[in-house]
Amino acid sequence: MNIIEKNVGPKIEYKVEGTKITFRDEMTLDLSKCERDYPVHLDICENRDRILVMGLSDYYVAQIDIPERQYDEEVVGEETVRTPVQFSMDRVTLTLWAIGGNN
Repeated sequence: MNIIEKNVGPKIEYKVEGTKITFRDEMTLDLSKCERDYPVHLDICENRDRILVMGLSDYYVAQIDIPERQYDEEVVGEETVRTPVQFSMDRVTLTLWAIGGNN
């Protein structure tokens, strides 16, 4: 996973296990389930009550960028068979914002 720290200050606690990322033991996402045939951008924010939400809210906490799904292609007869390449967290970018309502 590629990590970018967007600004100066403390960042949210997170852990990565396999294809899952957990923020502050409050929100867990299986990023392999979010992969599509196009790039996916997820915003993780805090609302005014400091509850994590996916989507836009009061304060940015993190952003996750998942590139489009990759395929292996094999020509079989006159057809091309596309097989999805296994999801890899190495291709995911996590951008972290300072927490505390200052962003």
